[in-house]
Amino acid sequence: MAEPARLLLSIFSSDLLPIFLVAGVGFLLSRFIRVDVHGLARASLYGLAPCLIFDSLIRSTISGAEFARMALLCIVVTATMGLIGRGVALALRLDRAALIGFLLTVMFSNGGNYGLPVVLLAFGHDALAFATVYFVTSSVLTYTAGVSIAASGQRTLSLALRRVAGLPTVYAVAAAGLVLASDVTVPPPIATAVQLLGNAALPVMILVLGMQLERARRPSRPSVVAAATALSLLASPAVAFAAARLLDLSGPAFQAGVVQASMPTAVVTTVLALEFDVEPAFVTSVVAATTVISPLTLTLLIAYLQSP
Repeated sequence: MAEPARLLLSIFSSDLLPIFLVAGVGFLLSRFIRVDVHGLARASLYGLAPCLIFDSLIRSTISGAEFARMALLCIVVTATMGLIGRGVALALRLDRAALIGFLLTVMFSNGGNYGLPVVLLAFGHDALAFATVYFVTSSVLTYTAGVSIAASGQRTLSLALRRVAGLPTVYAVAAAGLVLASDVTVPPPIATAVQLLGNAALPVMILVLGMQLERARRPSRPSVVAAATALSLLASPAVAFAAARLLDLSGPAFQAGVVQASMPTAVVTTVLALEFDVEPAFVTSVVAATTVISPLTLTLLIAYLQSP
């Protein structure tokens, strides 16, 4: 086997295959045991993910400027992909509901139950801290801009604000900021408990990903799904590369930001599509397609980012 092929296989087997094996367990649990995916997802979002974020941030050495640049990267990538997605959707002559569903799929990536474990396995704990900043920023954007887009002109400001106010990940970031700013030491029993819960977050997130994949069905509009998939897995990384360079990100920050932007479509977009009735079958098809194809694009991307 040629050396480049051996390298790619090594990256896939060490950084991506473990995630898909765990997701496969989630798929089987959903298919044969009917484990409640909604309950597990809520436990992850409200109980485990905040602990992971808090623990990662208080152990990191991220400066305020680096935090701001990473958050800005997420905002720039999301906004740019929205503009690109709108242009492509108009060229495809999509109706309003399909346009909204298309925008949801190309703007919001799965930086939580897929992105965080990939960054950890590929680049380590330093990069994970930056990835959590991107993830939290993306979550806030999803429940503000995403809700507004999905609602298609309805009065949603109060709804969006309530969604953000209900995100425990936001409070986890705020609490970590207070700890770092005040130089307070977290009591050991609390720190240990938070670390234990944080360690459980990533496996549970991956299980939820597998359970969501079990619900995927054959797409009714393959060409439109293909267009959304290409934008999510090819255009978004290119935008992230350019934006990260402009923001002067480097090292683990650059790696984490680019990989997070290159993730498949966020699973939460299916929830928004269902709630506001904007092509939920199409959105679910894109989530499944981007997730299944992503090992190909991510293996190449990680190999490039890991190269000297």
